[in-house]
Amino acid sequence: MTETVYIHPRIKVFMDFWNFQLLANESVRQDKTKINWKDIGEWLTQEAAIIAKIRQYNYEGMNIYTSFNPKKESSYADWANNWLNRQSGIQVYCAERKFKRPPDCPECHDTINTCPKCGAHMERSEEKGVDTLIVTDMISLAWENSYDFAVLASSDRDLIPAVKYLSGKGKKVIHAGFRSFGSDLSKNCWGAFDISPKIREIIR
Repeated sequence: MTETVYIHPRIKVFMDFWNFQLLANESVRQDKTKINWKDIGEWLTQEAAIIAKIRQYNYEGMNIYTSFNPKKESSYADWANNWLNRQSGIQVYCAERKFKRPPDCPECHDTINTCPKCGAHMERSEEKGVDTLIVTDMISLAWENSYDFAVLASSDRDLIPAVKYLSGKGKKVIHAGFRSFGSDLSKNCWGAFDISPKIREIIR
């Protein structure tokens, strides 16, 4: 079997924003790690190129997928859409979180609107559609032959089926993770690297 030879392969980054941000916080033990968003896409691409053992490549940009609570995070949505989305090579997909109705009592089935202990409202927001957007874009862009290597910055196991599908179609997915988080995803990717030892290189 002959080895595939890539001439300036194209590398595309796909990132789950909140998954990445929270794991970065965990890695440095800070509530909010200030990541250098302007350069992180190219940094992840460079690390992936080391794993793939390629010296010359084309950076095809980074897609960032995120969500926000419209009742509490309007300023975050403004930052994501009007600052982050304007950075060179970055495309942001920002989805509004939907709200789940309060839970029902398992005995009387009455809706519990407030917590009986502290009085807090029981309405909950949920991240909706981010995983689906990542999967859709990874597969559709692969179908259009827009990249040769994909860098996946997420630890979500729900992305494993998409990784397996892309592998079967000849696309190589490299997992950018933190320590043991997302180990199942790493096992199903063509390659993987741990950001944790170099986390200071991507912090402002």
